[in-house]
Amino acid sequence: MKKYCLDLTVTSAEHLSDKHTLLKLTHHDPLPEMEPGQFLEVRCDGSASTFLRRPISINYLDRDRNEMWLLVAAVGDGTRSLMALRAGDRLNCLFPLGNHFTLEARSGEKVLLVGGGVGVAPLLFAGKTLADQGVRPSFLLGARTAKDLLELELFKPLGDVYITTEDGSLGERGFVTNHTILRNQRFDRISTCGPKPMMMAVARYAAHAGIECEASLENMMACGLGACLCCVEKTTEGNLRVCKDGPVFNINQLLWQI
Repeated sequence: MKKYCLDLTVTSAEHLSDKHTLLKLTHHDPLPEMEPGQFLEVRCDGSASTFLRRPISINYLDRDRNEMWLLVAAVGDGTRSLMALRAGDRLNCLFPLGNHFTLEARSGEKVLLVGGGVGVAPLLFAGKTLADQGVRPSFLLGARTAKDLLELELFKPLGDVYITTEDGSLGERGFVTNHTILRNQRFDRISTCGPKPMMMAVARYAAHAGIECEASLENMMACGLGACLCCVEKTTEGNLRVCKDGPVFNINQLLWQI
């Protein structure tokens, strides 16, 4: 897939919490083709201490408005500078990068999308893609507290939404792999994105249940093009670059102790 380096214009910046901002970006030309699970490398011009681009998942693609959405979490100077952007500002983006989730619709298939924290971001785009193919996915979303759950109202029209919070403030108390839906329903495929311990727990559940599963890794990525080798992951196929060979991997490729 062809890659682009474009100055995109911010159409809106919605602060979802003190840690999270939803940026909507557009361009005077139609945005390029991209797939759920792919990401961007964005230049943080507003941070004097940030010299490398920052990888951000594609949260959603609104073709009608020619908008791409980014769900930004404040974790350092670079991402905090992104949260300071306002409508009309420009953001230099290199995209679309990496591979994508396996989302071809199969008749009668039950698909579960599992996300934790800001890892829910690519699942909105994935869920919309499945819904457009006539597949109603199930979402299992986890967070520490109810206030840390993001974009719930956007997920609900696309599929069945199940929630866990560590403090029990919304949904079931505990981690995503504690949710009763995993005992009460059988799924054919699982895709997951979020903190590595969460994804490993989901992978363990899927492996033991014999369910096809893929995980979107969040290794540190500097270039996004496979040149710097800082995101390498050991796999059954040797050392692979998460930014170029991933970020989405079948769990059977990963050397996780599950």
